[in-house]
Amino acid sequence: MTQDIEANGLMDLNSFLEPGMLVRHPGQPGWGTGQVQSRIGVRITVNFEEAGKIVIDGRNVALQVVYE
Repeated sequence: MTQDIEANGLMDLNSFLEPGMLVRHPGQPGWGTGQVQSRIGVRITVNFEEAGKIVIDGRNVALQVVYE
């Protein structure tokens, strides 16, 4: 079993993310742009401009990478 697949078989939709990358949450546009702080397994910690630090389950949402 790889780090990108949990015991329930769901894929981590964000396995390519690395600290420092800029992202947006597609379901929360009001949070603004966020910077990935860490990714451990399926848990991604992101510091968003308007929402602060949020831990996201990477199996439930595909964060959108921001290219600036």
